[in-house]
Amino acid sequence: MKFDRFAPVGVFDSGIGGLSVLQHIRHILPHESLIYFADSAFAPYGEKSEADITERCIAVTEFLLQQHIKALVVACNTATAAAIKALRERYPDLIIIGIEPGLKPAATISQSNVVGVLATQFTLQSEKFNNLRAHISAESSVQFEVQACVGLVNQIEKGELRSVATLKLVRNYVTPLLQAGADTLVLGCTHYPFVVNLIEQVIREYQSETQTSTTNIQLVDTGLAVATQLQRLLEQAGLSLLAIQRPPTISAYTTSSKSSLRNAFNHLLKIPDSEVHIFAMTDVAPAVSPC
Repeated sequence: MKFDRFAPVGVFDSGIGGLSVLQHIRHILPHESLIYFADSAFAPYGEKSEADITERCIAVTEFLLQQHIKALVVACNTATAAAIKALRERYPDLIIIGIEPGLKPAATISQSNVVGVLATQFTLQSEKFNNLRAHISAESSVQFEVQACVGLVNQIEKGELRSVATLKLVRNYVTPLLQAGADTLVLGCTHYPFVVNLIEQVIREYQSETQTSTTNIQLVDTGLAVATQLQRLLEQAGLSLLAIQRPPTISAYTTSSKSSLRNAFNHLLKIPDSEVHIFAMTDVAPAVSPC
């Protein structure tokens, strides 16, 4: 399969969480055109079976290939854990980059040797995650305390980034990790960077209550590492655009509400309507629809 270096890079997630990765890609690779796919009608992936997640990932990838992408970023920890192997086996010529919780960088910076991991239930139960956890623990003697954040993706998808209900969830999930001695928290889902303000608020509350405000709690988000890896692989394949040869474009597709995705681009990434073309899958011919 031959790829055009002027073709866009495809990025997909179960919903809007992958926009946290997209913003890093835009910063690192400002000349690249991008296509984003939000599979919001089927979110959250973290509560589905591996077979169902893999089926969705293949369907979305097929659609993006029909849009002539030159590389694919699976901007979803759950989808990576469930389907990255199947995708790479099915599309061996395509650059495919997944995302996984940043256990290694977290282990490197932790001073207490206790790292908290916030992720979906599926990610934490996956073989891929647990193999990574066991390997890094053996190498570093770091203890990983894990927390499944049930319901948090749904709140973020609804745009409730500062609501009382979302804060309550964050408090319930972050506090036990701090009580366990974690001085580093891994954001193991691409949705979670959008509630960093709430996570930091809970950390401040806990430190105030326990008089441990001198402890510097660090957050690890691997979106930047994904963008850097994409840059490296595109350059290696001779597919990168190092200068403005054509004005880059952003297109986005959603299996749910077009207005919700537009609001996410506006409010989360500060990208105006004029800079992104958004389509609902109902606008797309059934022959190419993954719905």
